[in-house]
Amino acid sequence: MKILTSKEVYRCKIFSVTEDVAADKTGFEIHRSVIHHAGSAVMMAVDAEKRILLVRQYRLPAGKNLWELPAGKIDAGETALQAAKRELIEETGYRAKKWKKLASFLPSPGYMEEKMTIYLAKDLEAGEAQPMDDERIEKKWFTKKEVVEMLRSNKIVDAKTMIGYLYWAKL
Repeated sequence: MKILTSKEVYRCKIFSVTEDVAADKTGFEIHRSVIHHAGSAVMMAVDAEKRILLVRQYRLPAGKNLWELPAGKIDAGETALQAAKRELIEETGYRAKKWKKLASFLPSPGYMEEKMTIYLAKDLEAGEAQPMDDERIEKKWFTKKEVVEMLRSNKIVDAKTMIGYLYWAKL
């Protein structure tokens, strides 16, 4: 496929949207609105007792508070790992001495180019959280058993949290 036209129709500080037309060699065309996003880093913080750190915050598109793995947008000039380290401090106050990439995935490739990268964060040191002005974040440690029950009962519905936990639990 080759992009024939691409016109930006919206831009904000988090993403932009283009109206794109692509075609293959046979002339078959695809018309799509595409959300462009710099990508996100996701942190799976696990302590010495193998408890998992989740954050709870109100998610406007979901219309409710969600328990999920901490995550945040990769800023210009950052790698996914640099963003993960920064976001873990901002959202939870924790710093990790050991980092390991668990997975990268495309949350919705039909209309969005965002890539999410999940990191395992271990050997943690507590500190003061530094949330953004529009964030009200509660943090809490959960056992593996509690997380599994939350997944089974649909109390965790966030895809990055499901994927992160499942990758980690199988390691």
